[in-house]
Amino acid sequence: MTDTEQFLQGLDSQFRDDLTLAMRLADAADAITTARFGAMDLHVEQKPDHTPVTDADKATEARIREILGVERPTDVVYGEELGKVESNGRRWILDPIDGTKNFVRGVPVWGTLIGLEVDGELVVGCVSAPMLKSRWFAASGTGAWKIYDGGEPRQLHVSSVSSLSDASISFSSFSGWKDAGIRDRVMDLTDAVWRVRGFGDFWQYMLVAEGAIDIAAEPELDLYDMGALVRIVLEAGGSFTSRAGEPGPWGGNAVASNGLLQSAALEYLGTH
Repeated sequence: MTDTEQFLQGLDSQFRDDLTLAMRLADAADAITTARFGAMDLHVEQKPDHTPVTDADKATEARIREILGVERPTDVVYGEELGKVESNGRRWILDPIDGTKNFVRGVPVWGTLIGLEVDGELVVGCVSAPMLKSRWFAASGTGAWKIYDGGEPRQLHVSSVSSLSDASISFSSFSGWKDAGIRDRVMDLTDAVWRVRGFGDFWQYMLVAEGAIDIAAEPELDLYDMGALVRIVLEAGGSFTSRAGEPGPWGGNAVASNGLLQSAALEYLGTH
């Protein structure tokens, strides 16, 4: 048994075994994605929504599904590339490569997202970003954790920043906020805070969980973009809602924060 497996066995959660499996799935994903990152023969296609998909995306999701078919044969899977299935009470939510555009262009900010939904609640989250040498994970009641470069797990906590004027925020893009009809409000928020950066994709939410930034938001997302993130942010002490303030990943968009700033963020970004 590895040190990480021993650590996981020591966590107190009814979903500990599922989290252990999620970590194994991430190991399998990393083996494929790292081998294909920067490959000269990487095959890239354009999906109907004009986003790219590579052979690595498809192979990674196929491998995760293969393992789940053996380990959790009665569970269903909702994945970005190989099919979305409604929940039967236990549903794995997969994004084999979140940040495919980065992956294609050789930017090392991408990761595999693995979440487990049980009876409508996201109870397990695992995010593996091998080129960042980072893995974040959590299950209900375990707290949120990060392993960096194979080291010891470190527990994560959101920041204690309580004023927008002291806050650091991250957005993925401004064009999506224009499409949502609130880019002016977003710009007003950028004027109200201390610092703005565009870390994007999964990474900005993990930075919220780490306490490195205070707010992260995106105007349009699918369930597979968020399924692995929610539990990690919550276990770190943060908040994760839709723009309408609905808890979790069900609203098609996301506003995450350290919790202290959630209401203030929604004043600018919300749909009310």
